[in-house]
Amino acid sequence: MAREEKKYKRKKKLGSYQYGSVVFSITLALFVIGIFGLLLIQTKQLTTNIQENVEVQVYLNKNVTTNQRSRILTDLESRDFTLVKDNRPQISFISKEEAAKQFMEDTGEDFTEFLGDNPLRDALVVNIDPLYQQAATLDNIKASISEIGGVFEVTYVESLVDSINRNLTNISLFLLGFAVIILIVVVMLINNTIKLALFSQRFLIRSMQLVGATRGFIKQPFLKRAFLHGAIAGVLSCGVIYGLSMMANQRIEGLKELQNETYVLALYGILVILGGFIALISTQRAMNKYLKMSLDELY
Repeated sequence: MAREEKKYKRKKKLGSYQYGSVVFSITLALFVIGIFGLLLIQTKQLTTNIQENVEVQVYLNKNVTTNQRSRILTDLESRDFTLVKDNRPQISFISKEEAAKQFMEDTGEDFTEFLGDNPLRDALVVNIDPLYQQAATLDNIKASISEIGGVFEVTYVESLVDSINRNLTNISLFLLGFAVIILIVVVMLINNTIKLALFSQRFLIRSMQLVGATRGFIKQPFLKRAFLHGAIAGVLSCGVIYGLSMMANQRIEGLKELQNETYVLALYGILVILGGFIALISTQRAMNKYLKMSLDELY
């Protein structure tokens, strides 16, 4: 009796689903997606930081009064192209005295000694919203500001803006293509892992068919477990990514500022849902395959 019970347990163990290896494989696959997703988030944040520093310098007439300067400032704050951050228009005022002091610090020369006067002008530095950073749009902004009374000249670094836009476009296309490749590889890896794991269950599936079980009844427990294990793998991958992120933030200065918490939390949620969904679809496809196989094909 004990021998028969031992033999039964051995058969049950041999026919069991290798959940551990499946969860481990899915976790690794989702970890790859998660790391790349984190890279995309950091790249997006870095791009935003760069674009938020695109500036237009508005130089004022020398005889402009304080009231006129305040009026120009109010006008610029109300424009749609002015970047608003933390509910505050991003405009700074640089007096000609501050500009002269900065120039002397940079060059080490006091030009007022031989000129006898400060030729620089008061200026307003306007940060431009990323939505208005196309070359043609910036030209229109420049012309629009130039028409304001009390404005002497409007300038911006055109070559810098063109370079930023060109490089951001190239980087976006590269990352998009790479993301598609990674997603395809990960889906194939998870699909093959689950297909191999279910291979040991093919005779159990056939036995259930022989006793009259419907396809839906046979597939239901497999699909539920597949979704659960995929979601668990997603949680595990999030835990690993979170741990590595904390270590990286401690070792790399300024890296934390590139991690948008809202996007990171959304990434974690996507990984959990994606793990369960891919595991569910892969199990569905594998089950359909084994349910359609003949007895000879099962061997």
